Amino acid sequence: MWRLKIADGGNDPYIFSTNNFVGRQTWEYDPHAGTQEERAQVEEARRNFYDNRFKVKPCGDLLWRFQVLRENNFKQTIDGVKIEDGEEITYEKATTTLRRGTHHLAALQTSDGHWPAQIAGSLYFIPPLVSS
Repeated sequence: MWRLKIADGGNDPYIFSTNNFVGRQTWEYDPHAGTQEERAQVEEARRNFYDNRFKVKPCGDLLWRFQVLRENNFKQTIDGVKIEDGEEITYEKATTTLRRGTHHLAALQTSDGHWPAQIAGSLYFIPPLVSS
């Protein structure tokens, strides 16, 4: 299973950092890592990506999202808000939705303070803006 390593320089003498590798992300493969549930979750994500590869091109960064949410023991405690057709959007509903998105986004932040991602397109990162 692939694991994301954050701010880790390893023991390579040719790799150095002036900021203790803050913001550095590397992927490491361990075929024996993870529980059966974690492997099943990753396999389901792989199958879903394969089935929809012509409809949805980006990967969605699901592997690191699974890992970081699990490491941060994230549980969404704020109830979701459903807006029906023609229903007025109140201040309370908008605030609750914003709090829910912010809570989720904060849980995705890694230990060194950044949000890892695969950026294979534009030179700016917009998912945090979209998810909140």
